[in-house]
Amino acid sequence: MIETSSYPRDILSNGSDAPTVTKQRDEDWWNTRTFLILAMLASMLPLIVPAVPPLVDLPGHIGRYRVMLGTDAAILDQWYTFRWHLVGNLGVDILVRAFAPLIGLEPAVKAVVLTIPPLTVLGIFAIAREVHGRIHPFTLFALPLAYNFSFQFGFVNYALAMALALNAFALWLAMGRRNLGLARGILFVPISLALWVCHLVGWGAFGVLVWSAELIAARDRGATWVMAALRATQTSLPLAVPFVLLVAWRSGDAGGELTGWWRYDLKMSWLAMILRDRWMAFDVASTAVLYLILYKGIRDPRISVSRNLAISASVLFLVFAILPMRIFGSAYADMRLAPFVIMLALVAMKPGPHLTRRETHRLALAAAAVFGVRMIATTISFMGYDRDIRTEFAAVDTIRPGSIVVTLIGSSCSESWSQSRLQHLPGLAMARRAIFSNDQWALAGAPLLRVHAPALGRFANDPSQLVLSKPCGSDVERYPIAQSLADLPRGQFDYLWLIRPPRFDPHLLAGFTPVWRRGDSALYRAEVVESR
Repeated sequence: MIETSSYPRDILSNGSDAPTVTKQRDEDWWNTRTFLILAMLASMLPLIVPAVPPLVDLPGHIGRYRVMLGTDAAILDQWYTFRWHLVGNLGVDILVRAFAPLIGLEPAVKAVVLTIPPLTVLGIFAIAREVHGRIHPFTLFALPLAYNFSFQFGFVNYALAMALALNAFALWLAMGRRNLGLARGILFVPISLALWVCHLVGWGAFGVLVWSAELIAARDRGATWVMAALRATQTSLPLAVPFVLLVAWRSGDAGGELTGWWRYDLKMSWLAMILRDRWMAFDVASTAVLYLILYKGIRDPRISVSRNLAISASVLFLVFAILPMRIFGSAYADMRLAPFVIMLALVAMKPGPHLTRRETHRLALAAAAVFGVRMIATTISFMGYDRDIRTEFAAVDTIRPGSIVVTLIGSSCSESWSQSRLQHLPGLAMARRAIFSNDQWALAGAPLLRVHAPALGRFANDPSQLVLSKPCGSDVERYPIAQSLADLPRGQFDYLWLIRPPRFDPHLLAGFTPVWRRGDSALYRAEVVESR
């Protein structure tokens, strides 16, 4: 049985459980449709100039999409096999498959990724309007989180799922407030299935938000905490249908593990890196502003907090604290949730009746300024990453299509704050020149693409492309460049591509012929055994 629930707007946690009515006028500039549109457009600005969105993992995904499309099957099928499986990590893959035949692979990827930040902004506004009845200045402080660290990392399926989940959560609340429980239960079966297919963790986060909202709704109707939890579980059952798909997925050959439990040292760092991009001082200062606003909301009696969203943020934080680092092949599963905890906490806040109109306007201006500055800085940052990509990618013009290319990219034990956007550049070369690239993932939880290049040994998959200047303690996946050059399976590949490598003994390149060089980067033609 699907239970109907309602959600009184602006339920306060600071001294009152009764609904309140905001007296401020809706014509405040931050409440207009014009501002919403401008905010959505501003969120797209950093992605406009780069031909390829400069997100860490995205070039590697683009290489996989090329195999998926089958346009170079005669060449790429020598080394790669792509098979569709119903797994909880397909959001962007499906959209690219639909649009790439119409507009081309890279334009399709850019178009899909370009929609994620404005969809996130729309979701933030939609939740705020549904919970509070209007947009409050504190909501604007959440807007920079559209470019959170997990998005910068290139977790595009997850980022898309979370953008859709925010909007779906607002719709769930709206239908519940209008007593459309039965229709909502029916509608959200396919919505939850779509979210699961887009990304498993996005679907799980959406379920947490819904359950916590239903918990508070039941409490507001007078249920005890135990009964409220039971009713919340019952009302949320339409979202549980994807569990059937999850069981089927995990019972197959997908494998995958839950690893990286209880790393609270890393969890604390994730909370400090929610806006990580290029400049550490600037990014940390921006994050500190958000935490300062949250602290003000807790300490200042003139600021109220929606119990609905406060509980949702708290439960999501609890999940973040418990979740391991890796779930079914998805790395940094816990890190991905951190920015959305802060996002919901900020949206939960609203000015109380004792906060003056002038102070409210100043808060809105300050929040809009933070968002604007972040978007300008991110645009400049992305243009810099785009220049790096274009500079290094010039080497690819000299590579013969259909070649086997082993790439070694400089890495370090303590990664700099400005995370390199070159780690999966070979994947872009794979897409544009139909070459073999050694940067594709071999994850049990993501089995769509299989690599079959046994002659290359450990140089067949990621992270063989990442090399160090010296060993990094417990890091057993990345090797020093001297060892990687010594271990290369000579005669089994056509080109060696060095991208900003650490210093090494040039004698290790004996037998390789340089064909392109720029700075420390270089492309070499390798000796190839004819029988290969």
